[in-house]
Amino acid sequence: MRPIIQIRGLGKQYRLGTRRPYRTLRETMAGAIASPVRHAKSVLKRINARPANPRERETIWALRDLDLDVGEGEVLGVIGRNGAGKSTLLKILSRITEPTTGRAELYGRVGSLLEVGTGFHPELTGRDNIYLSGAILGMRRAEIERKFDEIVAFAELDKFVDTTVKHYSSGMYVRLAFAVAAHLEPEILLVDEVLAVGDAEFQKKCLGKMGDVARQGRTILFISHNMPAIEGLCTSCLLLTGGKMEGKGTPSEVISKYLNSVLRPDAGRRSLKTHPGRRAGSIPIMEWVELQSGVERPIGAVRMDSQFTVHVGFSCPSRPLRPVLGVTVRTAQGATVFNVNNKFIGGYDFDRCKAGTISCTFDNLPLMPGTYTLDLWFNDRASDLDVIFDAISFEVIPADVFGTAQLPWAYLGPIFCRARFGLEPDSRN
Repeated sequence: MRPIIQIRGLGKQYRLGTRRPYRTLRETMAGAIASPVRHAKSVLKRINARPANPRERETIWALRDLDLDVGEGEVLGVIGRNGAGKSTLLKILSRITEPTTGRAELYGRVGSLLEVGTGFHPELTGRDNIYLSGAILGMRRAEIERKFDEIVAFAELDKFVDTTVKHYSSGMYVRLAFAVAAHLEPEILLVDEVLAVGDAEFQKKCLGKMGDVARQGRTILFISHNMPAIEGLCTSCLLLTGGKMEGKGTPSEVISKYLNSVLRPDAGRRSLKTHPGRRAGSIPIMEWVELQSGVERPIGAVRMDSQFTVHVGFSCPSRPLRPVLGVTVRTAQGATVFNVNNKFIGGYDFDRCKAGTISCTFDNLPLMPGTYTLDLWFNDRASDLDVIFDAISFEVIPADVFGTAQLPWAYLGPIFCRARFGLEPDSRN
């Protein structure tokens, strides 16, 4: 089956440096007539001018050698750092800019919502822009009229629909733009960080509508830094780094790769031999610590509710011991969240040994997004032998743990939990 979006060898190059002021033919001819001598001197000056600074000729590839197929009904999240090429990709697909190399073929009507300020004519009213947008999509007037009331109601602009959009606030503008893009039923919907504008209620409304659009089988390309929204809405995810495709797969896999390889590339493992946080009087038994999530190790960032393992390498040449590892999790402000160790939990009475690796695994890490540190306690079931404070830090990143594309508020505490709710209506009502 043919993909609805097919991209081959796509690249976009931009030139760096300042440009000389642009003059129209009319301005050039008017200058020559008004002052022939001055015009002749300016022409000679440009001819004899020194070569342009090499800096002015530098170029940068915003996208390079991108090959991508997007299937019909696929909801593709596009993530990456600022400047990775995400918006450039959507601008090429929207036909706002032309690619330097390669081609992008789209087989269907395209609706796009890029940055605020594009797509509408400022001198036209909201009503006129709705009809204009529909006409650009190739829709008949009857089709637009059928959706008109629904669009206005979604945007909550009943009183302002006949006001020119140049007088709209940025919030009003983006509400109408999103409503038009989502309701006029394009086969392909391109959305660039719409959740960055608007209040919490509007963002929730947008997520719900995008979910409805996705369930109707339409294709969506969605750029966002809101990782729970990406994970909750998208069926696949694309990671761009420096204009090139770094990976494509399930949202959870690609988000984890992005946050570990891009945001915290050197984290996840630390030597403990000369750690400054070792408590005075400790015997330096713990040698290193490494963090793991699932099959990925070392990691410096872990998704909410994911499996999380702390590995600690130890060595005690003087005598064998029965290792006990205590792990204390603290917030970035130093508040204790919880502590576990294999002595109190029971069932983990390990054999005596002089060296090895002891690990502690949380099947579902119950931490809210934020930065956390670990204190490590090592003993032989009798007394603490080695204690290291702030042994290593890690980041917990947002995830759609409840399947709602939303998160509980972080200020409510560092721990999240699941619960069941019930209701018994009063029969007297």
